[in-house]
Amino acid sequence: MTDLEAHVNAPGRADLVKQVREKINELKIDYIYFQFVSVTGRIVGKGIPSDHWERIAERGFQLVYGSTANLFVDRHGHYIGYGPESSELVGIPDPETFCQIPWDKRVARVYCTCFRNREERENPGGHLTSDCRGNLRILHQQFQEKYGGMHLRAGTEPEMMWLKKGEDGLPDGGFSKPNCYHIDQFESLRPVFMTVLEYSRAMGLDMIQGDHEDAPGQLELNWMFDDVLRNSDRLTTYRQICAQAAREHGLIACFMSKPFMGVSASGCHHNVSLWSGGEDTVNTLGHDSLPGLEGAFTYREGGENHFMPDPSIDERKPGPIGLQCVGGVMEHLQALTAIGSSTVNSYRRLWDTGFWAPVFADWGYQNRTCALRISAPGRFEYRSVDSMVNPYLMGGALLQAFADGMDRDIDPGEAEERNIYEAMEAGKQVKKLPMSLGDALDALDKDEVIKSAMPDEMYRVFTHYKRDEWEKFNHTVTDWDLQTYWDCLP
Repeated sequence: MTDLEAHVNAPGRADLVKQVREKINELKIDYIYFQFVSVTGRIVGKGIPSDHWERIAERGFQLVYGSTANLFVDRHGHYIGYGPESSELVGIPDPETFCQIPWDKRVARVYCTCFRNREERENPGGHLTSDCRGNLRILHQQFQEKYGGMHLRAGTEPEMMWLKKGEDGLPDGGFSKPNCYHIDQFESLRPVFMTVLEYSRAMGLDMIQGDHEDAPGQLELNWMFDDVLRNSDRLTTYRQICAQAAREHGLIACFMSKPFMGVSASGCHHNVSLWSGGEDTVNTLGHDSLPGLEGAFTYREGGENHFMPDPSIDERKPGPIGLQCVGGVMEHLQALTAIGSSTVNSYRRLWDTGFWAPVFADWGYQNRTCALRISAPGRFEYRSVDSMVNPYLMGGALLQAFADGMDRDIDPGEAEERNIYEAMEAGKQVKKLPMSLGDALDALDKDEVIKSAMPDEMYRVFTHYKRDEWEKFNHTVTDWDLQTYWDCLP
């Protein structure tokens, strides 16, 4: 049986396919977005009338392999990852993710897993390794099998900016003033974030808090943490929701990390922990009848958190497994930076000092000058991640770093209590993170552990895409070049 056949015939899936048909009929769904996620985190896929649900659920749809790289070409005119001679992938819907789209209730969406074409000469119907979402599922399953059911839960903090749209359709500054936590500036964006909240709750996001951050038009809205794959799906859904809210309110939903210098960039801190046990519970979020399958509204609750401290030893320090995982991330911070800070623009965030962006490879408790901090008992916050992150790649990479830390019992050393800059002035030797995309990609290329989170074609596609991005930047004449050099001689 091929990977594709095993996925289609997984226990319980046939019943879920029938449940989707019942929801289609109940909700009067006419059209479905069958979507997956590209190497950069972009949502791609096809739209298909709901009449064909059963056929697509069994046979899937086809799309060129290059869609996993946004069907972009490199600076030499070559398609990234796959050429026009390549076959077509098969996208198989995961029915548990089926959900109505609240801004047009005739339409639904379902996430898909991607496979190699059934007619391929090599590994027909095999898992498509350039499918980042499918990779995360496999990596997480392997992690749970190896460590007795221990699983990763994640919560993400998606900062982003609401920008005004100029007459030319391009950004024309942030909508609000750069006043952090000011309710007045938060209130100025109320019509927008209330739309986002409405749509988010309708699509299974248990929204818990939000605030105005310290850049123009910058908001952070948070939802409840969960299993790493479901949380990645929710972050992707949230971005889709924000794009729609922007269309409705005549704004631009900007997830670019650093559109403005002199104010904070947009991060996407990952709060992570390892658990055993717990139960999946359905959060109806006030719905009398769920506008989708239960899987889209399910959260893992309870169980044993292996990052919790032992109060008899230290009330703050994570337990042994937590320390090993901190050690694993510390060991691989250089390579992880290529995934958490994945664009040329990401490094503007690190160079524009004074805005709490983590630059140094250290860890502490409530210490925002470090790349990792223990943000609360039982979890740590990986801070070297920005708003452009692909959460599926990040989740897989963190799993591999955790595994290495646990397998090798890596000691992260003592937590840094001081402001890292003061500690360095006092003589502490601290390694910096890579300060450009090129340096980060070099570090990734040398790190077999983190590379293993992007197996086979995934690593080839990712590095082709990101090396080309770095090269395109380096061969581009910018406004800064002109302003600095146009009249520097004679």
